[in-house]
Amino acid sequence: MPELPPRYNPLDVEEPLLAQWNDAGLFHAEPDPKRAPYTIVIPPPNITGILHMGHALNNTIQDILIRFKRMQGFNALWVPGTDHAGIATQNVVEKSLAKEGKRRQDLGREAFLQRVWQWREQYGSTIINQLKRLGASCDWQRTRFTMDDGLSQAVTEVFLRLYNAGLVYRGNYIINWCPRCQTALADEEAPRKETHGKLYHFRYPLSDTPDRSIVVATTRPETMLGDTAVAVHPKDPRYISLIGKTVRLPLVGRELPIIADEAVDPEFGTGAVKVTPAHDPVDFQLGKKHGLEFINVMTDDGRMTNVPQPYAGLDRFVCRKRVLEDLERQELLENTTEHLHNVGHCYRCDTVVEPRLSLQWFVRMKPLAEPAIQAVKDGTITFIPPRWTKVYLNWMENIQDWCISRQIWWGHRIPVWYCDACLKEAEAAPDPRRGIIVSTTAPERCPACGAAALRQDEDVLDTWFSSWLWPFSTLGWPNNTEELRYFYPTTTLVTAPEIIFFWVARMIMAGYVCLGKPPFTTVYIHGTVRDLTGRKMSKSLGNIIDPLEIIRQFGADALRYTLVTSTAVGTDVFISDEKFVVGRNFANKLWNAARFILQAAPEAAAGAPPAEQCSVFDRWILQELDTAIRDTTAALERCHFDEAASRAYEFLWHQFCDWYIEFVKPSIASTPSSQHVLKHVLEQALRLLHPVMPFISEALWQQLQPINSPRFLMVAPWPVPRGERHEEASRQVGWVIQVITAIRSVRAEFRVPAAARVDVTLSTQATPHAAAWQPLAEQLTRLAGVKTLHVGPATGSARGSVPILFDGGSGLIHLGDAIDIEQARQVKQRELAEELQPRLAAVEARLGNEAFTKSAPPEIVQQEREKQATLTQRIATLESYLHAL
Repeated sequence: MPELPPRYNPLDVEEPLLAQWNDAGLFHAEPDPKRAPYTIVIPPPNITGILHMGHALNNTIQDILIRFKRMQGFNALWVPGTDHAGIATQNVVEKSLAKEGKRRQDLGREAFLQRVWQWREQYGSTIINQLKRLGASCDWQRTRFTMDDGLSQAVTEVFLRLYNAGLVYRGNYIINWCPRCQTALADEEAPRKETHGKLYHFRYPLSDTPDRSIVVATTRPETMLGDTAVAVHPKDPRYISLIGKTVRLPLVGRELPIIADEAVDPEFGTGAVKVTPAHDPVDFQLGKKHGLEFINVMTDDGRMTNVPQPYAGLDRFVCRKRVLEDLERQELLENTTEHLHNVGHCYRCDTVVEPRLSLQWFVRMKPLAEPAIQAVKDGTITFIPPRWTKVYLNWMENIQDWCISRQIWWGHRIPVWYCDACLKEAEAAPDPRRGIIVSTTAPERCPACGAAALRQDEDVLDTWFSSWLWPFSTLGWPNNTEELRYFYPTTTLVTAPEIIFFWVARMIMAGYVCLGKPPFTTVYIHGTVRDLTGRKMSKSLGNIIDPLEIIRQFGADALRYTLVTSTAVGTDVFISDEKFVVGRNFANKLWNAARFILQAAPEAAAGAPPAEQCSVFDRWILQELDTAIRDTTAALERCHFDEAASRAYEFLWHQFCDWYIEFVKPSIASTPSSQHVLKHVLEQALRLLHPVMPFISEALWQQLQPINSPRFLMVAPWPVPRGERHEEASRQVGWVIQVITAIRSVRAEFRVPAAARVDVTLSTQATPHAAAWQPLAEQLTRLAGVKTLHVGPATGSARGSVPILFDGGSGLIHLGDAIDIEQARQVKQRELAEELQPRLAAVEARLGNEAFTKSAPPEIVQQEREKQATLTQRIATLESYLHAL
C-alpha cells in the first residue's frame, strides 16, 4: 500500500477521482424493479450561466441527498440539464451582434437562430462542466436541454392538450411589457420594487364650463395622452352633478366622458381618476365595462405613438417631462408630491415595465391550481421548512392567468398557424377559434377551408412553459417510457425561494394536468447566500465570492462543507473567504489521521473485534461511532444538512482524532484490538462523511480498501449502528475526558508551559471503580501533563492550588513551581479591576436604563443580558482563582 503524501492537496485528488467515477459509470441509473427508486431533477441552470455560490449551495444539497440515498441502497437518479433561457440568451447573442454593428433583424429569424445555436454549442456547457468540478454525481449520460427534440415535443403536446381543453386562449389584455427586451412578461417576471416617485395632480377643464375643472392624479403623466374617460364614485357628493358630462383632455383636445363606477376609491387622491384603458389593468376593466375607446400610445420600444405631433416618437420618459412642462405652461399642473409606490421591473434587464394592451396567448390557471392546492393541503407534497407552505398556498389561491407568449425569436415557437381566409370570415361572424390551427406538426392545409396559405405565429413560448414539464419531459413524456414509469414521480426537489411561483408551483400543476400525479413529494427550499453583513452577493456590490476560485484555493470538499454548515434548515447562508479555511483544515486533519492509521496498523483488517478483546477506549469509541451514525442518519433524513455535517465533524475531529487516537497512540503497536478498531472506525466514518465531502473520503477509502467492500466508497453501504451498548466504558472515558479538559483549561488560563508537570488531587467519589482505574490514570497523567495524581478525600487547599469542577467530582491543581504565583495573581487582579468590572458596570448601567430597555430592539437588549451573564460568570471564576492564589 503506497504511503500517503505528508500534505493533502485537493487538486491532486479531486479531478482524477471525477474521471474514475465517470469511467466506472457510477452516476448512471437504469430502471430496476428489484430496487426502490430515488429521483431528483436538477433545477436546470441557464445556458448563459456560470457557477455562483447559489448554484454551489443548491447542487451541494442535491448531491448530499443523492449520495446518501445511493449508499442506502436506493436506485438513485439525479437528472441534469440546462435551460434555453429565452430572453437571457437572446440578449447575450444580440450584444455579441451589436459589437459587429448588427441587429438580429439584419440577419433575419433563421440566420439569427443559427447564430444562437452556435453560441450554445460553444458556451452552453460551461456550467455543466463547473457542476462536475463541484462533485455533482448527476447521471451525465441523461443530460437534457429544454430545446432538445424530445422536450420540444412535450412542449407542443401540452400546448395542444391545454388548447383543446379550453385552457389556452388568445386575447387582447393588459400585460407587463419590457421596452428593452421588447416582449411581454408574466407577473412573476416583473417583480415590483418600492420606488420613490412623484404623484402629479393636474386639471381637466369641463367642456361646457372651461373655467371649472376636475383634478386627477397620476404617477405616469405621459399616459394621459391615451385617456378616454374620467371616473368618479357614484356616491361621491363632490362629483354627482358632473356624472355624464365631459371634460376636454389637455394637450390633445379630445372630449372625455365623466363616468361613475364603484371601483373608484373616493379617499384616494382627489377621488377622480383618469382612465387609460390601454395602459392600466384597472382602467382596462373600466374600459370594457363602460365601452370606452382603447388607445395604445406606446410602441414596442417605449416611444410615443397615436399622440399629437409634438410628442410622437419621444421616449416615454422624455415625453413625461415634455407633458409636465406643457401642462405647467397652460397652468393646468396643480401640484406635485413625493410618492412611494411599487413599480414593476423586468426580471432580466431591470427596465421599468409598461402595462400595455397587447394581443397575447394565456393559460387559464385556476382549474390547474385546484389539484395542486389540494396536494399540499393533504400532505401529498410537503415543504421544508414548513413556513413556505403558507406562501405557496396564498399565491395559488389568488392565482392569475399566465401570459405565455413572448415577442422574441429564441425559444419554442408557438405551435399555432393562421389561415387568413378563415380569419377574414371570422370577422363577420365572430368565432375565437376560426382560422386558428393548433398542431404538433406543421399543417399543409387549413382543415376548415383547405387553403394552403398558412402562416405560423411569430411569438415563442415563455421559457417556463418548457421548464414546468421538466420532471417528466426529461424522462420521456409524452411517450410512456420505461424511465417515466419507474422514476416518476420524482422524490425531492431542492430549490431557492425566488422560483417557488415561477417554477415549483407550475411544475406541480403540470404534473397533475399531464400525468395525474405530483411531480415530487418533498420540496426543500434553501436560503440565499449572503456576505457577512447580510447583503446578497452581486457584481454591483463587489462582494462576489467565486466558488471555482474557492475550489482552486481550498478544494471542493471545503467549499461544500462550509456551505452546508453555514446554514440551518432553510435559512440564509452568511459566508466570507475566511470561513472556507475551516473546511480545508478539517480535510487536512482527516488526512493526517489516516496517514497515522495506515502507518501504525498497515496489516490490520477493518472490523471491530469482539467486545471482550477491546480496551475500555476501544469500547468507548465504538459506542460513540454508533451514536454518530444514528445522529447523522437522522439529520440527513430530516434534511438538516448542517447538523449532519457538524455531527460527522464533531465525531471525527474531536472524539476520534483528538481523543481516541491520542489514548491509544502510545500502545498501538502492541494492541491488535485497537489497530482493528482504528481502521474500522475510520472506514465507517468515511462512509458517514462521504455525502458532504466526497473527494477526500473516497481518496482515503481507496487507500484503506476494506476487505469485502466495493472499490468505490460511493457505492458502499451506508453505515448502520452495531447496537452494542458499552455504557460503563462510555461513563469511564467520559469522566477522564472531563478531568483532562478541566486541567488543560486551568493550564491555559495560567499559561503553564507545555513541558511543566503539575500535581493534581481528585476527590475519591469522582473516580471510576478500581478495576478500570489504572489505564485511565495513565492516560490522564500523560494527556493532562500531570506529575503526581493523588486520589483521596478533598483537603483544604494550599496557596497556589486552583479548584476544578466536573460532573460528579472536583479536584485541585497544585500549580506550585510551574508558574510565578504572585505574577499570576497580579495579572488576574488587573483583568478583574481594569477590564471585567468596568465592562460589567457599563452593561448593567444600560440594562438599568428604562429608556434603553424600552426603545432598543429586543435582540439588542438580549445581547446585553447575555454579556452581563458572561461577564458575571467570568468575574466569579477569576475571584475563585484569586482566592486560591
